Amino acid sequence: MTLRVLRWAVIAICVVGIAGMIIGSIADNNNGVVVTFGLITAVSIIVLMAVAATARSAENRRGEVDESLAAEVEDRVQAVVAAGADEAAIRDLVGRAVQLGRSRGP
Repeated sequence: MTLRVLRWAVIAICVVGIAGMIIGSIADNNNGVVVTFGLITAVSIIVLMAVAATARSAENRRGEVDESLAAEVEDRVQAVVAAGADEAAIRDLVGRAVQLGRSRGP
């Protein structure tokens, strides 16, 4: 489920929750219906906030570069090229490996 789908689901829950609170209030059922709809609405918003914060932190982690690991990979690429391998093919292979790692997620 993407964050966009979750946002729309929470919007729908909020609309239904607000309507439920209004209907419960009109029916003078403040103890049961109004509190239940209010809690469901509040919990859905809290879940959305938690998921959005987690998604942002995961995005930030993916953007970081480990400089020592990058230097080690570059040294190994240079060693393989020095041993006679085609540099373009090796760099393409490393790039594809990075794409594979990113597609699997954190």
